[in-house]
Amino acid sequence: MLSISYSLKDICDITSPKKIIGHTSCQITGICDLAHARTGDLAFLGNMKYHEQLRATQASVVLVSEKITDSPCDGQCFLVYDNPSYAFGLICRDVEAKNSKKHPCVVHPSAVISKSAKIGKNVSIGPNVVIEDDVEIGNDVVIFAGCYVGHNVKIGMHSELRPGVKIMNGCIIGQHVLIHPGVVIGSDGFGYETVGGVHEKIPQIGNVVIEDDVEIGANTTIDRARFSSTVIGRGTKIDNLVQIGHNVHIGKCCLIVSQVGIAGSTTLEDYVVIGGQSGIAGHITIGARTMAGGQSGIQASCPAGSFLRGSPAMPYYEATKYLACRKYLPELVKKMKQFDKKL
Repeated sequence: MLSISYSLKDICDITSPKKIIGHTSCQITGICDLAHARTGDLAFLGNMKYHEQLRATQASVVLVSEKITDSPCDGQCFLVYDNPSYAFGLICRDVEAKNSKKHPCVVHPSAVISKSAKIGKNVSIGPNVVIEDDVEIGNDVVIFAGCYVGHNVKIGMHSELRPGVKIMNGCIIGQHVLIHPGVVIGSDGFGYETVGGVHEKIPQIGNVVIEDDVEIGANTTIDRARFSSTVIGRGTKIDNLVQIGHNVHIGKCCLIVSQVGIAGSTTLEDYVVIGGQSGIAGHITIGARTMAGGQSGIQASCPAGSFLRGSPAMPYYEATKYLACRKYLPELVKKMKQFDKKL
């Protein structure tokens, strides 16, 4: 557990609550969920289904929304926000900053770095990192142990490669990009042509472009383009264990949840949200601000602002009706068979 110590004033200075209800003089030394919090802990209510836990919690400070009409107990304080989850995130960001060890701006002696690589200022390169020819690394980049950076790769300022990341030849990483352990960027796209009963490999000669402020979760793979570029747009956040095929174009500020698979040459426009374990067919376009529920199977293009669910994916409310009727199908089939016999 990270070390923390905040007064009520400290928390207010960091998060700027709209309203303060109650008071506590207790120093905050822990962060916990509502159900298990004790005196001296900070908690938050971000989902109203946990409202009952708020009434029983022993947390000294609770971050809540304006929907809450409950009053705090003696020695307890409620801080009110438009978005208590985000306010809680600001506290977590401060905790992380205070507990993070500053990376030394040094190159570990076990790292292998080509003489033609251009390394910026204040760069940290960990043990057993390999950096190939003609790589360009911007200022203040951190590369953890065991990473591989291929020929002609460019990495922008303030980006961070966590342990075991592989960036293959020719790929471009923007500024302020965070790449978690085990990610592979620029592996070959899945391209074959069957000739005479043999699957002949089609060389993948494009690259991957990751724009600024992107975060990529652990063990995600992003394939290089067959030609031109696979592109991940600015501000997009990708969860763990996602597969993105060759020549995919993802717009800005999209959210791609764990275990999603996106087939080649598909476009996701800006602000698309794809729920976990969804699959998206190739050569289609998902319109801007579309939201797809978990385990959706998206087989065709959809317009901007679509709200999808199910496999095959259909409009959310239509899919909900379909799923509600599905449990009656066995009885309906039985009745149809009986009716057929009578005929």
